[in-house]
Amino acid sequence: MTTQSDQSEPDLNAIMSERRQLINLAYRLLGSLADAEDVVQETYARWYAMSREQRDAIESPGAWLTTVASRVCLDLLGSARARRERYVGEWIPEPLPDRTEWISGRPGGTAADPADRITLDESVNMAFLVVLDAMTPAERVAFVLHDVFRYSFAEVAEIVGRTPGACRQLASSARRRIRAAQAPATPAARRADIVRAFKQAWEAKDIDALVGLLDPDATGIADGGGLASAVLHPIEGGEQIARYAIDIVARVPELTILERTVNGEPGLVAQRDGVIVVVMAFDVAGDRIRHLWAVRNPEKLRPWTVEPRR
Repeated sequence: MTTQSDQSEPDLNAIMSERRQLINLAYRLLGSLADAEDVVQETYARWYAMSREQRDAIESPGAWLTTVASRVCLDLLGSARARRERYVGEWIPEPLPDRTEWISGRPGGTAADPADRITLDESVNMAFLVVLDAMTPAERVAFVLHDVFRYSFAEVAEIVGRTPGACRQLASSARRRIRAAQAPATPAARRADIVRAFKQAWEAKDIDALVGLLDPDATGIADGGGLASAVLHPIEGGEQIARYAIDIVARVPELTILERTVNGEPGLVAQRDGVIVVVMAFDVAGDRIRHLWAVRNPEKLRPWTVEPRR
């Protein structure tokens, strides 16, 4: 005899199998893993708020879930600008938690709780996310859905409520922003060498070596989320960034600096008393670091400081 729970189980499995895809999408759209997980929870809540008959009438549950999640993200992006105006200091996308070390530019091992984490590729590196964050909500959604997730412009139009032609223009505008921000590609192994050299010079308090690794026009941005000691504005210039880095280790000598994968790229984390207090991402162009992002906001570091689920 087939029970009602037996009949609903395949439905549950099919629906829950979409979770990773939805997290992948929402993180790229919002730049926050916490917000992405909230969006997915809201999406599933809307699915199960429907009657069984209404759910059975949906031809493609995966497409329905993607449409709803994208629209929730679009609404959040519209309100995010107002929230950012009240944010204390600079805002940086939330770095993805990854406890693995890297060797010669190749991340090693697997991230904690891989089923719940983002696929680490070039569309989640920090430089890419920072450019996405500068786009209008409609540009960001159209570009991510079409260029990253390969939805047709007809499908994108259905999701964002615009014509396919308008969505094509939005994605084209976003593409121009991406191209304008991109630097000539630096081999992965070379990027790793430069970040490792930065770590060694930082630990040695070698300001000349740090200056040599930083582009003269480099920019350093810290996201402290309101911490009293946080830098509220970007630091402009390689020498200024180097001096600030030296000042940090002079004031906090008990910092331990470790090589870690940050959004799929070689990065660094700083620990104090065994707890991660800073996560750093780098943008390397040629043989120099041109952007450095340091996340200190404890809320954004929470996924890095909690033990992974077993």
